[in-house]
Amino acid sequence: MIIAIDGPAASGKGTIAKRVAAHYGFKHLDSGLLYRGVGFAVLSAGKLNDPAAAVAAAQGYDPGRFAEDDLKSDAVAQAASIVAAIPQVREALIALQHDFARWKPGVVIDGRDIGTVIAPQAEVKIFVTATPEERARRRILELRGRGESVDDAGVLADIKARDARDSSRAVAPLRQAEDAVLLDTTHLDIPSAVRAAIDIVEAVRAGRRSA
Repeated sequence: MIIAIDGPAASGKGTIAKRVAAHYGFKHLDSGLLYRGVGFAVLSAGKLNDPAAAVAAAQGYDPGRFAEDDLKSDAVAQAASIVAAIPQVREALIALQHDFARWKPGVVIDGRDIGTVIAPQAEVKIFVTATPEERARRRILELRGRGESVDDAGVLADIKARDARDSSRAVAPLRQAEDAVLLDTTHLDIPSAVRAAIDIVEAVRAGRRSA
């Protein structure tokens, strides 16, 4: 079984995906970390605005190359959004995701184009969202929790800019798959959001069993 969980930045999709995977004993892949890794590589090399460098980093990318904590800063998130808009970067990382999707008995993959591009055959598709203001609030708390200096207005502006960039890119734009279930987490805490996601999975599984 493949469970595809998509959504914009700071919507809660990553946390939900991890916990849904743990609930079912499935493997989990945060596809965003692949793009963050490429973004971190070019950012560290001072080549963020060099598409050729981003493509080279993606083509030779090892998912275990960087520690996850190194990929969590807001600067890396912005870099990831920039490199993800490069078609050749996406092509280079798609094979990794396709290979992962073959794991049995099941996987949970979260990102921005899982249900539409990476695994359109996924048995369960969930599109997680929240208002830009709520997502900015979550990101601010996360950054401050890591001791980073935060410009509140800047974080909200970045969230909106990423939404626009991710939704308007030519290749694999962020959008809800036609058969995805919308999960708005604006007013949900983490346990409630996870429970709602599991309820969606169970509803789909029940429908398959009764068909």
